[in-house]
Amino acid sequence: MKVLGIESSCDETGIAIYDTDKGLIADQLYSQIALHAEYGGVVPELASRDHIQKTTPLIKAALEQANLTFKDIDGIAYTRGPGLIGALMVGASIGRSLAWGLGIPAVGVHHMEGHLLAPMLDESQTIDFPFVALLVSGGHTMLVEVKAIGDYKIMGESLDDAVGEAFDKTAKMLGLGYPGGPVLAALAEQGEPGAYDFPRPMIRQGGLDFSYSGLKTFALTTWNKSTKTEQDKANIAHAFQEAVVDTLFIKCKRALKAAEAKRLVIAGGVGANKRLREKLQELPADVFFPPMQYCTDNGAMIAFAGALRLKAGETEPAEIQPKPRWSLEELSAI
Repeated sequence: MKVLGIESSCDETGIAIYDTDKGLIADQLYSQIALHAEYGGVVPELASRDHIQKTTPLIKAALEQANLTFKDIDGIAYTRGPGLIGALMVGASIGRSLAWGLGIPAVGVHHMEGHLLAPMLDESQTIDFPFVALLVSGGHTMLVEVKAIGDYKIMGESLDDAVGEAFDKTAKMLGLGYPGGPVLAALAEQGEPGAYDFPRPMIRQGGLDFSYSGLKTFALTTWNKSTKTEQDKANIAHAFQEAVVDTLFIKCKRALKAAEAKRLVIAGGVGANKRLREKLQELPADVFFPPMQYCTDNGAMIAFAGALRLKAGETEPAEIQPKPRWSLEELSAI
């Protein structure tokens, strides 16, 4: 089965083709970073319009990359949610229309399930169920107990800012531009350990939920009180990152113990953070990361997750029904 995947939940247009026999055979991605940079964040209307312009050319490019035509495609997978409603509508409309025109099945994929399964795109590593997943991105921070594909239990999540959002907003406060998360992480390497002591939110009261809005405010207050040198900026970046990584480490350790699990899977854009990868390797568990190119939003993870569901016989009616808010726990197991 050859499945065409369409990702359009936010500010990346991702198109990929996954073959259940050969694996990933085409992968195309366009990022809107330059488009949104002058606004310091994603502008939903501009994102939607750009998806309209880029999706069809990228589909054609993916077909050419795989040396296929539309007649060779057996199914369509598109991001149904969660995400920006306008952006989701673009991918869903194109995906459903293609499926209808070609007379093939289509399935809407949960964006976070795509991220959660992305580490499995790395054929060099075998990930057995059950496991605990840490989903860390610009829009989500959550710990999930995974017993099988579609059998998910949310163990904890952020009560306010997602960790990726906190990285970007802190970077913006420090004048690092957009998207600032990777820039802040790079700057943190130049910081002096111990120059500042940042709090570790929500680690004393137990539980597996997260909170990063207070940490973001603490960073701003610290910056305003500093002499505002470049070294101050690097020191704050270092202290902020260490606090974030420590909280994630502590909560992951608790989640593994609570679930009696021996495997931890990391997914989402923040999974590319070098310091986080180093720290989580200290856990008493087998830790799996997605390939770097599949940490951020991409079509490959949607094509892969969709292929698994289509192969299991899951399809959807022709109605276009994006779900900008959609819990992982609503999914059915396959």
